[in-house]
Parts: sequence; C-alpha cells; structure tokens
Amino acid sequence: MSDIMRPMSFAHLMNWILTEHHDQGTIFGVSKIVEHKDGQARPIFQEKIESPFGPAAGPHTQLAQNLIAAYAGGSRFFEVKTVQIMDGDELSKCVAKPCITAEDECYNCEWSTELYVPQAFAEYVKAWFACKLLAKEYGLGDPDGFVFNMSVGYDLAGIQSEKIDKYLNEMRDASNTEVWKECMDWALNNLDRFQNVDEAYVKAITPRISESVTISTLHGCPPDEIERIANHLIQNKGFNTFIKCNPTLLGYEFARKTLDSLGFDYIQFDDHHFLEDLQFCDAVPMLRRLMALCAEKGLEFGVKLTNTFPVDVAAGELPSEEMYMSGRSLYPLTLSLAGKLSHEFDGKLRISYSGGADYHNIKALVDCGIWPVTMATTMLKSGGYNRLAQIAAQFDDKENGAFQGVDVAKLDALLAQLFADCHYQKPMKPLPSRKLDKKVPLIDCFTAPCRNGCPIEQDIPAYLMLVNAGKYEEALEVITHRNALPFITGTICSHRCQDKCMRNAYEESVYIRTQKLKAAEGGFSALLPKLKAGAPVSGKKVAVIGGGPAGMSAAYFLGRAGVDVTIFERKDSLGGIVRHVIPAFRIPASAIDNDVKLMEAMGAKVVLNTEVKSAQELFDQGYTHVIFATGAWNKGSAGLEYGEEMNVIEFLEKAKKAPESLQLGENVVVIGGGNTAMDAARAAKRIPGVKKVSLVYRRTKRYMPADQEELELALEDGVEFRELLAPVGVKDGVLTCHEMELGAPDATGRRTPVDTGRVVEVPACTVITAVGEKVDTALYTANGLAVDNRGKAVVNAETLESSVKNVFVIGDGQKGPGTVVEAIAGATKAAKAIQAFDTEKYVEKNVNADYQAPLAKRGILCNDCKSCDEIRCLGCATVCETCTEVCPNRANVAVWVPGKRMRQIIHVDGMCNECGNCATFCPYDSRPYKDKFTLFWSEEDFNNSENEGFLRLEGDLTRVRLGGQVKEYHVEDASCGLYEDLRKLICAVYANYSYLLK
Repeated sequence: MSDIMRPMSFAHLMNWILTEHHDQGTIFGVSKIVEHKDGQARPIFQEKIESPFGPAAGPHTQLAQNLIAAYAGGSRFFEVKTVQIMDGDELSKCVAKPCITAEDECYNCEWSTELYVPQAFAEYVKAWFACKLLAKEYGLGDPDGFVFNMSVGYDLAGIQSEKIDKYLNEMRDASNTEVWKECMDWALNNLDRFQNVDEAYVKAITPRISESVTISTLHGCPPDEIERIANHLIQNKGFNTFIKCNPTLLGYEFARKTLDSLGFDYIQFDDHHFLEDLQFCDAVPMLRRLMALCAEKGLEFGVKLTNTFPVDVAAGELPSEEMYMSGRSLYPLTLSLAGKLSHEFDGKLRISYSGGADYHNIKALVDCGIWPVTMATTMLKSGGYNRLAQIAAQFDDKENGAFQGVDVAKLDALLAQLFADCHYQKPMKPLPSRKLDKKVPLIDCFTAPCRNGCPIEQDIPAYLMLVNAGKYEEALEVITHRNALPFITGTICSHRCQDKCMRNAYEESVYIRTQKLKAAEGGFSALLPKLKAGAPVSGKKVAVIGGGPAGMSAAYFLGRAGVDVTIFERKDSLGGIVRHVIPAFRIPASAIDNDVKLMEAMGAKVVLNTEVKSAQELFDQGYTHVIFATGAWNKGSAGLEYGEEMNVIEFLEKAKKAPESLQLGENVVVIGGGNTAMDAARAAKRIPGVKKVSLVYRRTKRYMPADQEELELALEDGVEFRELLAPVGVKDGVLTCHEMELGAPDATGRRTPVDTGRVVEVPACTVITAVGEKVDTALYTANGLAVDNRGKAVVNAETLESSVKNVFVIGDGQKGPGTVVEAIAGATKAAKAIQAFDTEKYVEKNVNADYQAPLAKRGILCNDCKSCDEIRCLGCATVCETCTEVCPNRANVAVWVPGKRMRQIIHVDGMCNECGNCATFCPYDSRPYKDKFTLFWSEEDFNNSENEGFLRLEGDLTRVRLGGQVKEYHVEDASCGLYEDLRKLICAVYANYSYLLK
C-alpha cells in the first residue's frame, strides 16, 4: 500500500456513478441523495447556490468522487482543496501519514492538495461536469445551482507562478483544456446511457468552473503580503475574493481562556503563532481597503473564518510535531472572531464560515447572515456524506436572498448561549477507548461493539429492538439469559457497553442501561411466573458463601441449570455491597428484591444470618462444590500520618441504615476519586448537620477513576472538589495537604502528581477514606487456597477454580473491588465450569431481519438525546460499514457476495491516500486501509503494498496476496485452492461491481 492516489478517468467515474445508481440507488455510497426542486437559490458571485453549505477545502474536495458525493448529499457550495506551487511528490514527502484523526475534535497535519496542480485541476473539472450531468439526469436540482470556489496559497510569488496562474485561468475557462474535451467527448458519445440528458444540454454546459477564490496563507504571513496577494487576485485577475483568517486574531489569552473554560485545557499551544500572525489592528484597515477595492471593481469580498488552529502534538495523536485543530473545539474561537469582526464592521463584512460547523449550529449561523458555510470534521465522522441530507433539510424554508449583512444582535445571542451549550463542552474525563481488543477479519467484519464491551456479552441489539417494539417480556427473557441481575445492572451498572457504542461518533451512546431497566420493569411481572429451575442434575450440590451480586448470580445460573444450590449469607438479607452500602438514592431496595425473586424462581435456596468460613465443613455436609463469593470488605487506608479517618464502607453502612447515629460535624472531607468516593460524598451531603463536603484527590477530575456521570452527580449535589491535594494528616478540625501539580504521564497514561512543596489546609470535622477495599486473604489461606503476592486467591482464569479442587472464588473477593457486571461474568464462568449451559441462545436475535433498517439511521444526528423517543441504536450486529462512510475518498466499498448475509468490505488501493480516518472509527483495533482485503489497479501498486488483496491480470488469472504469500488463481474455478469466501468476494466484484476495476 502506498499513499499515492490514482485519479479516475471521466469515463471510469461516470460508469461507476451510473452503474451504482442503477443497481443500488446510491452515488459513491451516498444513499441519502438530496433533490432541490423548489427553484430557490441564493445569489453569490453572479452565480447561485441552492443550499448555503458544502465541503471545506480539505479531504472532501481533493478528488472528483469526493465532490460528487458531497453534491449528491445536498452540498451546493464547494471550496475545492487548496493548490500551491509545491505539489505532488514534493508535497507528499512533507505530509506524515496518517494525517487525520477526528475521534472528537479533529486534528490534521496536511494542508494542500497532494496531487500535482494539473491533476487537481482535472479532478475539479471532472467533478463539475459530472455534477451538471447528474443534476439533469436525476433531477437533483438546477444544474446552475452550485458554485466551485477556489482556494490558493500561500504567497504571492507562488500564486503568480506559471503553474498557479495557469490553474486560475483554466478554472475560469476550461474550454480549451484536454480534460474538458475528455468530459465533453465522453458525454456526447454516451448519450444512450441517459434518460434526461441530450446533446444540446451537454454542449451548453459552461466551462467557467470558478469565478471566486479564497486566499489561504501560512501562519506568520506578513499583512502586506496578504494584501498584495488579494490585490493581485482582485485587480489583475478579477476574482471575487475571500481572505481566510486565523483564529490567532483573537489573541493568546482569549483563546487559552476560552478552551480551558470549555474543558479543552489539555490542548497545548504557546503564543508564538499569535505573535507572528496577522494582528487584529492590522487586519481591520486592510480589510476596509480591500472591501472598497472590490466594491470599485464590482466584485464580492469577504473573510473566511477561520483557518484551522495550530496546536502541539502532545499525546502522539499524529506523527508530527504540530497539527491543526478543527471541529467543535474550534467553533467557540471562530464564532467569537465572527462576533468581533461583525461588531467592528457593523455587520457589513461578509463572512464565509468554516470552524466547527455542523448540524447543531449551521441553521443558526445562516440565520445570522453568515454564509456560505463549509464543513469537514462532521463529514469525517460516522455517517460521512450522508450527514449532509439532515443539514439540507433545515433549509427548506425558502429564506433564500442575497447577502444583506450579518445580524450582529443574533450573533451576540448565539455567542451568549455558547458556554452553556453541551455540544461544545468537553467531558471532564478523557474519552474511553472505543476500540475492541481484537483485529478486523478480512471477511464478515460486522460486530456489535456494545456486546464486546460488556463483560457478559449481553445480547444488547436484540433486547434493544424488543424494547423499541414494546415487547418487554421478550426483552427481559433475552436479558436474563446472560444477566442474573437485570434490575441492579439496569440501575447502577457501569455500562462499559456504552463506552463502545458506535453512536458515540454521532452525539452520545445509546442509553443501554436505561433500556435494560425499562425491559426489567415492563416485563418482570409477566416473566417471573414462567421461570423455573432446570431439570435436576444428579451428583452435584453447590454451596455459595456470600449473597452479594456474584453469589446471587452463581446461584441463579446453577439453579437454572438444574443444580442443587444454596447461598449462605452472614447478613440478614441478600445483595452484599449493593444492598448494605450503596446509598438508597442510587438504587432502591425494591430493585434488589426483584433480582432476588428471579434467583429464587430458579430454585436457589438461601440461608441468612449464617457466616461460613470453612469449605471443608460444607464438603462434610455433602456439598460437592463450594464457591467463595465473599466480597472485599476489609478496610483500606489513606495512610494519614496522624489523626483519625473513617472507613468508607463503615460510613456508608451507617448512612444507609442509621444516619441519625452519625455525628460528622459541619465540614466533611472524603479522600478518594473513585465511584465509592462519589457515593460517600453525596451521602455525607444528606447527613443532618453537615454543611460542606469536600472531596480531596491528588490529581484533577480528569484523572479520577470515577465515571463521568458519577462526577457530574457529585457536582450537582454540591460536593466541592479539591483537586491536586495529597492528604498528610488531620488535627483540630483541619486536614493538612501537600499541594501537587501534574507531571509526566505514568504507565496508565495518567499524569503523575508532583509535590510543589506548598501546604494547603482544608476544614475537616470528619475525614472519610475511600481508597480501595481489600479481600479477606486470611479466609483463603485458612482454607488452603494459594494466594498471590497481593493476597488474592490464585485461580484458573477460565473457570475461577482455586488451587483446591472444586473450590471456586468469584466477585470482588477474587479480583478486588469491581463492578456488578464483572461479578456476574465471574459467576458465569464458575457456574459453567460446574455445570455447562448455553449462553448463546439469543445471539441470532441481535441481527435485524431488515438489513436496510439500521442503514436508514446512518448520518442522522439527535439534537437532544435525553428527550428522544427513538432508542438510536445503529444495529451494528446487522451491518457496520463504518469505514465506507468515513472515507472522504470513497476508497472503502461494501459489496454483496452470494451466500453472505451482510455486504463485505473491499478497499480500493488507488483511491486511498492513507489519511487514517477509517482507522479512527473502525470498532476493531485495526486500520481498514491496511487490514481489509484490497483491490489493486496496477502491478506497480500491488508490488508497493503489503496489503492482503488481489489484482486482475490479463486473461482469466487473478494475483492474490494472502498470509504473506502471492499466488495466481483462476477464481472462477471453485477448486482453484483459494479460500472460498475470498474467492466468492473476488468473483462478486468481477460480476457485479466491475466499475471498481480500472
């Protein structure tokens, strides 16, 4: 694989488009094709645009197919990718790959076209001509209802060079160019392939590709150089002109403060660009002069806001020292600059916008008089070009008029809402990894990441579909096949499934836990009477010591499997930490009671108020197997040098059962940063007499182990976070702490706290330590179990059987404090080791029988997820194809293969420049541009790659690289020796997708 793109001929492009649209109703994979039929358009540059938006100069405007895909999606203003004097191979050597990462805010380290300038020109002409044909043939709108806007840089000498001057002239009039002749000849020679295009229409297509230019300059370009470039393009060339401005016009302090306040404080940059770039005091008079010049020449003038924002590569985001930021973190800066300039010019300065624009804000921007709007980051995310249709739908209001100025009052109102808008607030915690711990397979790469993220691999897509259909009993039946505690997990599960949810690339994950509880509450009364123990299994009798989540789950699964099972619990009720420690405001007792009823329905017996410490005694009573599920109740300590501390478990038990017995005083300090610490802090706020609760932690909130939602709930309850404090001791109502600062990251990626030498005192009548509980090592050693150097029982990883035959250890008592769903996972392992049972019963129900139903949701964002009636599940178990959506160049293609339920992915080598975007969004720990089966267009490209893939040779031979071996096959022969699924895939391409071949 190389990063060299191979532009398609116009014939290849059109054959691809016409064949794909005929067979599948799509254009370069865009299924949500937008038609503009009302005749409305906005005038601009003596031309017109049917919609006020389109792709920005960047990855979506580099190749012809990118521009065509954007047009199909509803774009009508295209800022084609920047050209400069350095191009082709010379420029490619300067661009490190991968060059794009857009998991949240976007970063890139590429800037202008990687093609040679004549190639770039040809791509723009081919796209222009194709869009004219498609507009007429498919009724997509007025063939003259779109505009191509050039982007050129980066200095006057380069722009005046013969190469760039020729480009400018031929973009204005392409009629005498070879590529124009290529397009015209193909269209006239293939009129029989069209229904609505005739010879007269083709011959009337205008060769005037662009009458406008956006000036892009490098950071540090002097103001007089910028003005000279503009004067040249306005006076000498006569182009309508936009000048692209940098967010550095706002000043370092403003930019730093703004990003910090929105949670983007980890983005690193210094002030050197702010000092070297165009200054606001120089920009204003220059812009006034250029506005006057354009008015004199009868041309349109404006600014393009903004360029991307240069920041440091601080965490290995890209293989570069500096990268350029865009997306939602850029939006506050760009909008602020728009406001500043609009006030300075009383709204008379036209603004073309590109800085974090997307579905959530574009209508408001246009309503302020800010248009056209170009985008890149939103289209780099899942849904890709199909996101444009939802954006286009916002502009069906017939508000199409010429630019009348920016409405400064509306813009001020938009700015006033900015800091309260959740779309521009970075979560307190770093985003969890969305990747699965597995590599993408060549075939059948669909997967439901939510299931893989769940320790018990629940059949999440299946029960979500059932809940969505109102079939709660069936949904609960699916849930309880793998999950013994649907009420507890439906209420307090840490929902790691949601971390992996592919919906995160749209707005936020599906509320999987909420839907689980909905199923549990809606289906419980109907399902419970139908549950019963399995057929009795002879020769097995199991004792479970401990009635917490792990013990209850083990008893549930064993009872369902027909095993005689009894729980011995030392307390007066089942539920363990969940029942006795986790506050009632987190989970009601009724939820725990319902899960107990489900367990009892499976025939499990319960002995309460009985502490068992000897496995041998149970063996002596006739039990054949013993499961220790005793939890981690031993106290942890903050290691204070002096003063008293209250253990968190002790505190939470009292707070739950007898809060009146606690005399904590007015000021309470909780030491710790995990979920238990959040529970303790919130519980302490509810104790009578407590006025202030402070949570002390030696790092910042960003590096606390607590979940994001637990932090948010603590803040909502009024808990004060005292970050970067390491406690020393408590005396006379004061907790003395060392003030810390964050140093280099440790092995886990968390930045190591470093003592500053400064001391801070925190009022503390009571100090509660929530720093991790410990397992009861003495219990294990007394029963002859081998333990490791941390005091935990040594177990078989697959069965959780200890060193003593038929003795198992599960739950927190096996691995230390963990989550409820992890306890269920351990219980499942142990129970299956004792008596095998099938957990795969409902796997096939994860697949939607309607393949198109999940696809219909692609590209559609929800503006208010909490109020949305739709569950929003993307149906990943049915279809993924994310890599096809996020590739700007359309280099990943989904193809139907006979005998396969889902489409398979082909990577087209010649269309890829290794930007790396598909690697960001692939749910696997893989790079589709490297790891998916690849179609090569030439022997040279095949030889320059290590990708597994194929090349069609002359005659009927196909060269295939697989497992590092290169062989040639007659793939039409089923006995040729090639892996059958790959043979069928290649044959499907030859038979039904021949337009992929060159």
